[in-house]
Amino acid sequence: MNNFLKYMLATMAGIFSLQIVGFLFFVIFVSIASIGGDAPKVKENSMLVAKFNLAVTDRADDNPMSQFLSGSFNTDGSMGLDQILKDIEKAKNDENISGIFMPLSTVPIGMASLKEIRDALVDFKESGKYIISHSDTYTHKSYYLASVSDSIYLTPTGNFTFMGLSGQVMFYKRAMEKYGVDMQVIRHGSFKSAVEPYLAEKMSPENRLQTIGYVSAIWNQMVSDISVARGISEEELNQYADELSVAFDEQALEKGMIDGLKYFDEILDELRVRTGVEEDDDIPQINLSKYADVPATKKKEVTRDKIAVIYAMGTVKSGDSGEGTIGSDRIAKAIRKARNDDKVKAIVFRVNSGGGSALASEVIYREAKLAAEAKPFVASLGNVAASGGYYIVCPADTIVASETTITGSIGVFGLLPNLKELLNDKIGITTDGVKTNKFSDMGGIFRPLDPDERAFIQSSVDDVYSDFVNRVAEGRGMTFEEVDAIGGGRVWAGKDAIEIGLVDVFGGLDKSIELAAEMAGLENYRISSRPELEDPFTTIMKELSGGIKMKMMKKELGESYDMFKKAQEIQEMKGVQAMMPYTIQIH
Repeated sequence: MNNFLKYMLATMAGIFSLQIVGFLFFVIFVSIASIGGDAPKVKENSMLVAKFNLAVTDRADDNPMSQFLSGSFNTDGSMGLDQILKDIEKAKNDENISGIFMPLSTVPIGMASLKEIRDALVDFKESGKYIISHSDTYTHKSYYLASVSDSIYLTPTGNFTFMGLSGQVMFYKRAMEKYGVDMQVIRHGSFKSAVEPYLAEKMSPENRLQTIGYVSAIWNQMVSDISVARGISEEELNQYADELSVAFDEQALEKGMIDGLKYFDEILDELRVRTGVEEDDDIPQINLSKYADVPATKKKEVTRDKIAVIYAMGTVKSGDSGEGTIGSDRIAKAIRKARNDDKVKAIVFRVNSGGGSALASEVIYREAKLAAEAKPFVASLGNVAASGGYYIVCPADTIVASETTITGSIGVFGLLPNLKELLNDKIGITTDGVKTNKFSDMGGIFRPLDPDERAFIQSSVDDVYSDFVNRVAEGRGMTFEEVDAIGGGRVWAGKDAIEIGLVDVFGGLDKSIELAAEMAGLENYRISSRPELEDPFTTIMKELSGGIKMKMMKKELGESYDMFKKAQEIQEMKGVQAMMPYTIQIH
């Protein structure tokens, strides 16, 4: 027994020592990666390879920890929209880049971001350089991106999807009734459909109206852009979708949606011709992710003047949460520091959020308002800037959005589960307690709200809604009644939002920065991205304390991870919420 214990302890000590050594090597690796080496060299007549097969966030994270601990170990890595736009512009002016090749598959990018990338590619073509796309399967989003290309190729027998967009909402009312859960909802706004899944078994007329409105707006924008690029009328494109007449490879070729059916080896032959190399020779190329490290050929003059671009992405929450959520303390502090920085001559507030806590939104709103009073302040709306995500930008001098941005949703709600039937009747658990005053246990989950409590919470929700509408009215130069008429929780696409006064200008992040520079009278300036990203060591500590677990879960659950994340967010909700009705995904 003594020998057994001795060997077991020695083995455990050995394993622990190996983990320590491994961790030290890991830290050394990160340190070396952080220092970096020489910039990649771009050979003459190279093509830029842009796959767009990974999720794109609003800004790049150059922390090597983020990619190393992502679980994918993909050499391409995920990229920020800001970096992609910068690199496409850089490639346009790079004499060593002859064109862009896009091997496309699934494109997991939000519609507004996708349009910004597509618009950048349209601008790239003005240089006279080529863009070629190839795929085994074109989805709506991958084809929309490919449509800008000089040549679009599909693998023979490949799949081609062009049937229009649809929207599906999952309802939980009957399931909750089955398990004895009563979700008590207090809301303001007939369009505030975030709570409908708990109250109904199908879409309300109001929700159906708003959903078909923004889904149609997104589809019409896609069809319009494809029509211009391919020289096919919008009527014909909609007819193709209605009749499923381009569902196969030969049909897509016949209707002019693509330019040829080619296998990948045949594509390589064409690319060799484009880059001027002999048969069987390596094609000079560089991936978009590596091209980020290539210095720009056009150098800007050194200047002290800055435009601060403040990125706010994710659910609006109280406190100091990190990148990926909009922590009110963190974002408010970033805006405040930019306002007080004499070198910052203008601010661009880039928001990608479906909302969240109404109180946290108010905290950020206050700092945004103060900043807008101090210096030029432009709001740049990403894929979604709705409910609390719109609340925090409404003080801006100018609001810029894509035609496909989802915005509005000016409405609020409160959500409180009553688990009494589930616990008492289904599981057999009872509860009891004491209280000092009549309403001391208000908000508990073990009993239903009484009429007085419901009236009190409804009054709180109504007050928050009134504040929300007043904030928008003041920021947009509208009356309370005008905002209320387009509010009520209704969601709008950017194309419609500009007509009702919620948005001023169509454009993306680059357009927002240009407007801010113009408003500040700047011709030469630096971009200062804020809030500052975490240093590698902090990232290591967070990953070791739970980040890796979440990334592994995301990898295992795949597309279902979004549903898991949404359920977590519902559990964490506190107080009145100003949140989008649902998550929107377009394939």
